[in-house]
Amino acid sequence: MSAFLTMLFTMKVSYPSHTVAKSDIFASMHCDLRNNSQIMEVFMDQKSFNMFVHLSQTLHFGKTAQAFHMSPSTLSRAIQRIEQSVGSELLLRDNRSVVLTEAGKKFQQYAQQQIDQWQVFKQSLDENQQVLTGKLSVYCSVTAAYSHLPPLLERFRQQHPLVEIMLTTGDASDALEQVQNKSVDFAIAANPESLPRSVYFQHLATIPLAVIAPTMVCKVQQQFQSDVLSWSEIPIILPEHGPARKRFELWYRKKQQGKANIYATVSGHEALVSMVALGCGVGIVPQVVVENSPVKDRVQYLHGVGEIEPFELGVCCLNQSKAQPLIKAFFDAIT
Repeated sequence: MSAFLTMLFTMKVSYPSHTVAKSDIFASMHCDLRNNSQIMEVFMDQKSFNMFVHLSQTLHFGKTAQAFHMSPSTLSRAIQRIEQSVGSELLLRDNRSVVLTEAGKKFQQYAQQQIDQWQVFKQSLDENQQVLTGKLSVYCSVTAAYSHLPPLLERFRQQHPLVEIMLTTGDASDALEQVQNKSVDFAIAANPESLPRSVYFQHLATIPLAVIAPTMVCKVQQQFQSDVLSWSEIPIILPEHGPARKRFELWYRKKQQGKANIYATVSGHEALVSMVALGCGVGIVPQVVVENSPVKDRVQYLHGVGEIEPFELGVCCLNQSKAQPLIKAFFDAIT
């Protein structure tokens, strides 16, 4: 075992009860991956461990490469170096799929253990200084970055000013995937109908949805002047996926007016509001998105068109990460 690993396993650090110094996982790898006679000659750094764990969860070189800001070919070479160091094939890959081998599954557990122990070790040094430092990565929609994130970060930064916040914005429907893929530490997301067991969710707010239409004089507005609405003829703009899309499908099914006239699908509620404002159609969006939109004066709420179930907004992270000092401190600060 390398000098660094020897130091890491023998130093007097108070680990959580679930971390074990010389684990059964490492012992099993010692036997299975090195033919019962050798151990890894080259110590993998933390980035290598993180890359492999991320890839073992996504099973997609493109997604992992994007998360680590490198090309898929660079990632592939990094994985090959890990396999050479381990002395065993960890992944079976072709042009269409990536699958963990038995050795790969064992190395995934080992790598995750090393990541966790490294975090504990670093935090033990920080505890001696009684100051939290490091980075927290956050994902949310552009709207949530205006409406819900600022007060959360303000409370956290008042208590932990030396922690660096890394913010990524994008489609709200991708928030859970960002957490599950370990692309970020936590995200502001809608609570899905079935929350994955690996994800912890803390409620922030109940978000009402509304049907919106353009205020400008256009064909869409003229259709609403009719005494009898024919919803199957009105162009609809929808999000590509997510809770708003599912709620539209349920809402429209109750209309019993045949197939919906889908004009376009868009990524992100903010883009949907813009398309409605341009007179392209009507759409269902969270009201908070409309209220924070720069084109809110060019859309109007439609009333009396049927109730739409609101959704629950919250902060989510992986259950296995919830006890990490920085993430725990964040949840402590916002509750």
